[in-house]
Amino acid sequence: MATKNQQKYEKDFYAWTIQNAKLLREGKFSEIDVEHIAEEIESMGKRERRELINRLAILIAHLLKWEHQPARRSKSWECTIKEQRFELIDLLEESPSLKHEIEDQLSHAYQKALLSAEKETGFERKAFPKNCPFSLKQTLNQKFFPG
Repeated sequence: MATKNQQKYEKDFYAWTIQNAKLLREGKFSEIDVEHIAEEIESMGKRERRELINRLAILIAHLLKWEHQPARRSKSWECTIKEQRFELIDLLEESPSLKHEIEDQLSHAYQKALLSAEKETGFERKAFPKNCPFSLKQTLNQKFFPG
């Protein structure tokens, strides 16, 4: 049977977080909702990973647009590229274990970037390379702009 604390998770998540943080600080480990806390911690890690992939996809999409539409280059695109690089570097500094993930997820991020680049440029997918034309090092390098 679920305890009051566990039931609170389903009915009032905010109150549940406050209650479990309090119990943890007080060292009342037998009263905490261990299973849901574990789920929430895993969920936080997954959100960090998704943010990494999404930011990388935005960055790559803008690099593709920069390369394939030189006449439309703008300060806005340049700033977006720089901003995403800063955010990715910050994210990697805060969670160094994501460095392994970013290398593994470059291809996945590129597929997401292709969708965005297609939509925003009006170009067919075949106008872009099948695989990411930028190395991870180039992608994160503040001085790298293709073309």
